[in-house]
Amino acid sequence: MAGTLYIVATPIGNLRDITLRALDVLRSVDLIAAEDTRVTRKLLSHYQIHKPLLSLHAHSTQERITDILGHLQGGTDVAMVADAGTPLLSDPGAEVTAAAVAAGIRVVPIPGPSAITAALAACALPVARFAFDGFPPRRKGDRRTFFQRLQAEHRAVVLFEAPGRLVETLQDLSHTLGERSVAVARELTKLHEEIFRGTLSAAVAHFATEPVRGECTIIVAPPEQAASPAPCEAAIRNQVAQHLAAGTTLRTAVETVSAELGIAKKQVYAAALAAKRAANGARASDNKGGAPGTPEFNTDAFRDTTSKGRSDL
Repeated sequence: MAGTLYIVATPIGNLRDITLRALDVLRSVDLIAAEDTRVTRKLLSHYQIHKPLLSLHAHSTQERITDILGHLQGGTDVAMVADAGTPLLSDPGAEVTAAAVAAGIRVVPIPGPSAITAALAACALPVARFAFDGFPPRRKGDRRTFFQRLQAEHRAVVLFEAPGRLVETLQDLSHTLGERSVAVARELTKLHEEIFRGTLSAAVAHFATEPVRGECTIIVAPPEQAASPAPCEAAIRNQVAQHLAAGTTLRTAVETVSAELGIAKKQVYAAALAAKRAANGARASDNKGGAPGTPEFNTDAFRDTTSKGRSDL
């Protein structure tokens, strides 16, 4: 019977953030595949866990991936961990997971700490919808294409960056996206945790003053949406008239137009009553032999509702 591949999230800084379930899995598996065995060994030693470790990093050969797959097919339970956070998010291991799934091996995620969700929770930016783009490329041409592509993104953008390239990346973001709000989370859950909140230009000035330490999570706010112009009274009246002409009651027409235009029902009702008064005035003038009016509404449409007063709306 084949073993199980567990994808285990580990602390992003504070060792106490590991989950009880993650500890149970690390104690129960036969082998742990680690991005950096030295980092993982510190975690295991802290919790007095003694298991064989196998390195699995970005430069691992296909032979190492085949080796891990062989252990799984032979019935060995394997836990895969990154240096910090959840494996496969900007970390090695995707090929192992894909190979395991293709071979019919059970893959079980063990959720836990993540720099992404931690930074999003504390950034104080509108992040109900966001896009995660990992680490920006290093090569100049690739970076230019990467940041230009972000111009079309209408969600918040989450990036990872190494401390030595943080200022350069903030400058590139500022040049490409303009003056946006940003949060930069550094050393999350550690002693010197810092969350900078401000504009991109202010972030450049802040982090350029001294060397940055610790990997960083950058959250760029979505572009501000231009406010839609408020509909004029004539537009409101015309829209109400269309609904009334279709046979709806005033109450229904007001509610519908309010929803369509995103304005208060009170405003729609006032415009409708103004139109009614104008239409009645034009009809009265016409009846006296004056210049023929051009009523905007069939005022009969008001009779079944307006007599009840505004409390119906």
